[in-house]
Amino acid sequence: MTERGYGFGTLPVFLAGISTILGAIMFLRFGYAVAHTGLLGIVGIILLGHLVTIPTALALAEIATNRKVEGGGEYFIISRSFGPTIGGVIGICLYLSQAISVAFYMIAFAEAFTWLEPVLADQFGIAFDPRFISIPALILLLGLVILRGADLGVKVLYVVAATLLGSLIIFFLGSPLEGFDPGSISLMDKIERPDSFIVVFAIVFPAFTGMTAGVGLSGDLRNPRKSLPRGTLWATIAGMVVYVAIVFKLHISASPEVMAEDQLIMAQIAVWGPAILIGLCCATLSSAIGSVLVAPRTLQALGADNTLPGKRGNTWVSHGEGAANDPRRATIVTGILALIIVIVGNVNLVATLISMFFMVTYGSLCAISFLEHFAARPSYRPSFRSRWYISLLGAIMCFLLMFQISFAFAVLAILVLVALYQGLRIAKGGEGDLASLFHDVITQATRYMQIRLQQRRVDQPPDEWRPSVIMVNDRTFDRRSPLTMLRWLCHRYGFGTYVHFIKDKLTETTFSESNAVRSRLLELARRQHSTVYMDTVVSPSITSALAQTLQVPGVSGMSNNSILFEFAQRDSLDVVESVVDQCKFAAGTDMTLMVLRHSETHFGGRESIHVWLTWNDKANANTMILLSYILLGHPDWEHAQVQVFAALPETEVEGTRQEFAQLIKEERLPISEKNIQYIATETAETFRKLVIEKSFDADLTVIGFDMHGLETRGAEVFTNHGQLHDVLFVRAPRQIKID
Repeated sequence: MTERGYGFGTLPVFLAGISTILGAIMFLRFGYAVAHTGLLGIVGIILLGHLVTIPTALALAEIATNRKVEGGGEYFIISRSFGPTIGGVIGICLYLSQAISVAFYMIAFAEAFTWLEPVLADQFGIAFDPRFISIPALILLLGLVILRGADLGVKVLYVVAATLLGSLIIFFLGSPLEGFDPGSISLMDKIERPDSFIVVFAIVFPAFTGMTAGVGLSGDLRNPRKSLPRGTLWATIAGMVVYVAIVFKLHISASPEVMAEDQLIMAQIAVWGPAILIGLCCATLSSAIGSVLVAPRTLQALGADNTLPGKRGNTWVSHGEGAANDPRRATIVTGILALIIVIVGNVNLVATLISMFFMVTYGSLCAISFLEHFAARPSYRPSFRSRWYISLLGAIMCFLLMFQISFAFAVLAILVLVALYQGLRIAKGGEGDLASLFHDVITQATRYMQIRLQQRRVDQPPDEWRPSVIMVNDRTFDRRSPLTMLRWLCHRYGFGTYVHFIKDKLTETTFSESNAVRSRLLELARRQHSTVYMDTVVSPSITSALAQTLQVPGVSGMSNNSILFEFAQRDSLDVVESVVDQCKFAAGTDMTLMVLRHSETHFGGRESIHVWLTWNDKANANTMILLSYILLGHPDWEHAQVQVFAALPETEVEGTRQEFAQLIKEERLPISEKNIQYIATETAETFRKLVIEKSFDADLTVIGFDMHGLETRGAEVFTNHGQLHDVLFVRAPRQIKID
């Protein structure tokens, strides 16, 4: 196997992580945290913090074992899973947090030298300024890393880790402060008027952000798929154990008041106090080393992916030195940025901003892992698997805690992400990075729901009827009314599938043509904000096309129960007779048949729908009325009224009136009694005259038909009432129930 970079193993990953975890916050702020929240409170903070870090470590281990991990650490993993735009956005934020972290740790490093303050004041009359320490120390650190590379940094990590271990042992060997009785304090004891739990959490949280420090060495690892998950998880778990041990030792060694006043209380408890100052120096220095090793590699990877502004800038910063591809130029950029922050930065604001961007990164890693569990992409085959609910918990916790820590900084972080995303999306030609992943997630979710719905519906009658309409038509682009009607029916309560028919044999050429037509259909649906599913079919005849499509499962998870045909008033009799033949063919599927006869008025002002019921419409009536009210659910018909005309033999009028009145009273029929007219009529001729008289100006007229009439009268069923505008003919195979 060809050795990658410096060919490191698992131990450097662990050391980079644990040396960053056991950092300045642990030495400087854990006493404050115990004093303000009590032992149970700080243990709760540690556990809450690890509800973020452990899911992130598991997600990182999972994603890292899925593919060959190269230089760039977390950025590489995110960009290769989320795509160049989202990966670039998070990568830039991650780099900034890592670079600013260098400055943050060097400022904290200077805190270990506060003992110089009285010396400088007494001997030289100079006020102590932490920058006297932090600036030279930062320059020295950068010089060593630039000249010697990551190899020196990793060797230093061994020394730092050993020193940290020694200082912690000396601390744990210490005794309680003189005069303090451990038995006199309870688990909940804290100072008077303490800071709130979330404020303390915000101050302590940066201590938990170091567990992924070793991931930045991904390009220098011999076997990253093995070393990254092991080193990261070991560092996370070891850090949590050490944290709990430290706060317990503090709790039994000093009173809350003393811990609140002395940020170096660990030095007072330790057997030899200076060991804690040495440990603080090593902790902050190790964290700075970890960040100064990782941040340039993130920047180098960003440049290699042409993510930064300017082609020349990307080329310059992505350049590496020697066989190990050391990012010296990226280290110089990182050093300049860190130096500026050390000189002018406010450490509290910087720490909060760092937490925000780390939260964004961690939340994104958990979200990737969660989505990948449901996308089930063949290319995603990690050798280590987390659990989807653990990843989801981590993502939710990250984004919730962002707003709990600081609403203003959380909003700022999100605004920065949005601005970066828009810039990168434009620069990269609008690549839909999230589209592929979410497409796979939706596909898997749809498959699961389709199967569950199908299993549930076996041998189960539907509780209520709703239209699931399919339409097969070759006259798509020369008339708009049929597709408009389908769109109305399927806007809210129904489901629709429109299939454009291409009469031909299926060949490579016709298949290519069908794909082109499908693209036109999808664009048409997009412009119309349509919820209709669009597709094409190539077949030798309309009958064979119907046979194919009528047997296709509905896209809604329920079988198609209705079919819509159409013809225009201007169409020839041959077209109408073809529709009749199609109705007869489709009737064998037990579907509701709808035939739209559309006119040049295109449904007029869409203000009136007239429904005509006759003695032949016992099975059709409820379906016809329900379809009319479904149309009212579309904004185009929101001001329309439905008028029902019951044209019946005189002997049936009163019985029908009472039946309708009962249905209306029980609210099973969505219509007012004033909108129903009962008309006594005995002959078909009288009925036709009534329809013309009452519905001549209606925008849409709904009329029922049956298969017996269609068999005996043929096209005349649909060409009757020629003076009407747009007409929807409906035949239902059985009476539906309206609740």
